[in-house]
Amino acid sequence: MERAQERLGEQGTGGYAPGPVDLELLVHGVGGTTPEEMLGDPRTVRVAGDDTAALFRRAEDASETGPRGGPVQEAYVWCNLTSGDAGRALWLVLLPFMVVNLAHWMRPAAPARPRTVRLYGLLVRLAALSLTVLLVAAACEVALDLVAWQCAGVRTCAQRHFWLAFLTPDAAEGSGVRRWAELLGTSGGWWAQPGRRLALAAVVPGALVLLLWYLSHRTWSAYESHRPLVQEADRDHEADPGPDAEDSALARPGFWYGRRLVARLRAAHTAVGLLTVAAALATPAARFDHRPGGPAALDALSWLLTVLLLAVAGTAVAVVCRRGRDEHRLDRELDRRLVRLLPLGALGLLLLAVLYTGWSRPGWRSVGRLPADPAFGGLMLAQGALVVVLGAVAWGLYRRGADHRAPAEERRGVEERRVPGEEDSASDSHRPPTGMHGLGGPATTLLACALGGVMSGGVAQRVADWLDGTGATLPGPPVLLTWQASMIPPLLAVLLALAVRLAVGTVRLARTERDRVRREHPGEPEDPSRTRAIAHTRAMAVLTDRAPLVLVVLSAATLVLGGGALAGGLVSGKTPDGAARGAADAVDAVDAVRIVAEVSQGLGSWLVGLGFLLFVTWGRRAYKDRGARRTVGILWDVGTFWPRAAHPFAPPCYAERAVPDLTWRMATWTEATGGRLVLSGHSQGSVLAAAAAWQLSPSTRARIALLTYGSPLERLYGRWFPAHFGPAALAGLHRDIACWNNLYRRTDPIGGPVRLPADGHPPVDQPPLRDPLAYGRTPEHPLPGPILGHSDYQADPVFARVRAHLLTRLHPELPAPREEPPG
Repeated sequence: MERAQERLGEQGTGGYAPGPVDLELLVHGVGGTTPEEMLGDPRTVRVAGDDTAALFRRAEDASETGPRGGPVQEAYVWCNLTSGDAGRALWLVLLPFMVVNLAHWMRPAAPARPRTVRLYGLLVRLAALSLTVLLVAAACEVALDLVAWQCAGVRTCAQRHFWLAFLTPDAAEGSGVRRWAELLGTSGGWWAQPGRRLALAAVVPGALVLLLWYLSHRTWSAYESHRPLVQEADRDHEADPGPDAEDSALARPGFWYGRRLVARLRAAHTAVGLLTVAAALATPAARFDHRPGGPAALDALSWLLTVLLLAVAGTAVAVVCRRGRDEHRLDRELDRRLVRLLPLGALGLLLLAVLYTGWSRPGWRSVGRLPADPAFGGLMLAQGALVVVLGAVAWGLYRRGADHRAPAEERRGVEERRVPGEEDSASDSHRPPTGMHGLGGPATTLLACALGGVMSGGVAQRVADWLDGTGATLPGPPVLLTWQASMIPPLLAVLLALAVRLAVGTVRLARTERDRVRREHPGEPEDPSRTRAIAHTRAMAVLTDRAPLVLVVLSAATLVLGGGALAGGLVSGKTPDGAARGAADAVDAVDAVRIVAEVSQGLGSWLVGLGFLLFVTWGRRAYKDRGARRTVGILWDVGTFWPRAAHPFAPPCYAERAVPDLTWRMATWTEATGGRLVLSGHSQGSVLAAAAAWQLSPSTRARIALLTYGSPLERLYGRWFPAHFGPAALAGLHRDIACWNNLYRRTDPIGGPVRLPADGHPPVDQPPLRDPLAYGRTPEHPLPGPILGHSDYQADPVFARVRAHLLTRLHPELPAPREEPPG
C-alpha cells in the first residue's frame, strides 16, 4: 500500500507520468459504502487520505500510468465523515439546531439585493440564538426549578428520591436518609437553603453548555479548519467577484471555509448559554433581596450583577448580528481575543451568580414554582416575531428574483423543459411549486423553534411526572411548557390525516401508472403482480415531490397550535386540564372537554419522553450495529451538507472536508498527467461533485466531464436551496464544465432530471433509464430482474455508454504531461 501511495503521489505532484491516463473519480451517495462495493473488486488499496476520508483503487490499478481499455477508477469514500463515529448519533438530540441551520441556506435567489440577503441571514442567526437560550432554559427548568426548588423543598418528594436527601432539612429525620446525609457530611442542613440548592443544581445546565462548546470546538478543528484549494484564477476572483457572483456562490474561494464565523458564533452562543444559567440562578435570589427590608449589600450586588449580565449579553448578540462570513476570499483571520474572552467573561459572571445566590439568606423558603412563565412566554413571542419578519423578507427576495427573471425563463413551462424522449409520467404531472414560493426558509425556522419548544415542554413535563409520583405534591413545570407539550397529539392527528390523504393519492396514482407500464411493454405476456410492483414503486417515488405540501400543512398547523398554546398559557395561567375544567364549570358543560384536555396533556408529555428515549436508544444502538449507524449517517448526510452559518452547535458540515479533498485531487491530477477525468457522483455524491467542480479554476473546470446519476441536484437542492442550486447556478456550471450527462429513473425517489435548457450544447439529461431492465424473462435476463430504484446505476448498460461518450467529448488537445527530469 505504501508503494502505491508513493507512486500515486509522484503522479499527483507532477512527477513521472509517461502517458495520459483516463480517470473516473467515483463519489458515493447517502448512507455510505465500501471501496470494494464501489470498485466491484475485493482487492482495493488506499492511495491517499486517512481513516476519515480517502481515495481507493483496485490493486491492479494502483500503479497504472499508461493507456488501458477503459478509465482507471478511483473511489472517494467519505462515509466516515458522517457515520464512522457511532458517538455522533447522539447529536440527533440537537435536531432543532440542524434544522435552523438549513433554513439559513433556503433563501430565495435575489440578484443585486445584498442588504436584504444579509438581513435574512441575520434573522436566522437570531432565531438560532433563541434556540440555544431555549435549550439551556429548559435544562435550568428541570435542574433548578423541578429538582432543586420544588422537589428538594418538599419532604415527601425528597424521601422518594434519596439522592435529594441532603438538600432538605426535614428529610434527615428518616434513618436511611439520615445515613446518606451523614456520609455526605451535610446532616446539619448547610445545603438546605434554597440559594445553595439552586447553586448546586446549576452545575447541570452549566455542564451542558460546556459540553456543547467542547463538541463544537472539536468538530471545528476537524472540519472547518481544512483550507480549500486556492488557485491563481481564484485569487483573481477573490479580488473581483463579478456581477454574477449570486449565480455562482459555491465557486467563491471562501464558501467552504467557515472557520472564523463558526468560532465567533461558538463564542457568542456559549456566552449566551452561560448567561442564561446565571440569569435563571440569580433571578429568584434577586426577587428575595428586592423585598422591603432586604439586605442592602445583596440588593446592590444583584443590581450590579444584572447590569453586567445585560452588558455581556448585548456584546454576544452584537457578535451574532455582525456579518462574520466572507465568501469572496479565504478568510484566514481568527478573532482570538473575542473567542476566548467572551465565554470566559460569561463563565466568570456565572461563578459570581453562584456565589451571590448561595449566600446565606435566613428565612428564604422555596414555595410554588420559580417565576419562569414570563421568560418562556417572551422567548416564544420573540421567536414568532422573528419568523414573521423572516417570512416578509423571504417573500420580498422571492418577488425581487421573479421580477428579474428572464422573460423566456418565465414563459418556459413543463412541456418546454421536458427531456427529449421522456413521456409524461408521475414525476412530471405532479410537479410541486418550487420551495413554497420562497417561504421554505421561514417555515423551516418555525419548525425548528416549534421542535425546540415541544422537546423542552415534553421533557420538563416528563421529569415533573417522574419526580411527583402522586401528581399532587409539586406545582410542576411552567404552564406554557405544559401547553406546548399538550399540542403534540393534535399535531399528530393533523399529520395522520395528511398521511391518509397522501396514501389515497398514491394508490390512485399507482392505478394510473399500471396502464402506462402496460403500454411500455407491448407484445409481452402481462404479469399483473409485476405490473403492480413497478407502478407502486413509481407512485411511491413521487412522494418526494409532495414535500412542499407536507411542510405547508406542518408549518400551518404548528403556527396555529403554537399560537393557541401561547394564548392559553398566558390568558388562563393554568395547565390545559385546569383551564378546561374551569371553562366546563363556567358554562355548565359536559366533562368531554376536560377529558380531552387531560388526555392531550398526559399523552403529549409521554410522547416527547418516548421520542427522547428513542433518540438516545438509537444512538446507543449505533455503537454496535453498523446498519443502525448507516441509518443515522443518512440523516447526517442530508442535514449537514451545508456549513454551520447559523448555529455553531449543529452537527458539523462534512462538505468542508470533502469538497477540498475532491478539488485538490482533480486539480493536481489534471495538471500532472494531462489525462481526461470523469467526475462520477451518485445521489448526494453528485451534489459534492458539483460543489467541487465549482471550486475549480475555469481552466481546470473546462477539462472535467461530470456524470451524475440518481442526483437530487434539481429535485431537492434546486427547489429548496434556489440561491445556490437554482436554474441560474446549474446553467452556469453547465456552461463552464466541459461536458455533463445526468441519468435517472422514474422509480427513483431521490434522483431526477436536472432540466437545463440545451443553449446550443448537448442536453444534460438522458432519457429515463428502464427499471427494471426487463419486464419479464428474456434470453439476456433469464431470471426476473429487480426494481433498482435509487441503486445500482452502474449495472445499467447505458451507464458505460454515457461514460465513454463523455470521454470522447472531452477536448482532445490537452496539455502534455511534464516529462521526468533527466538523471
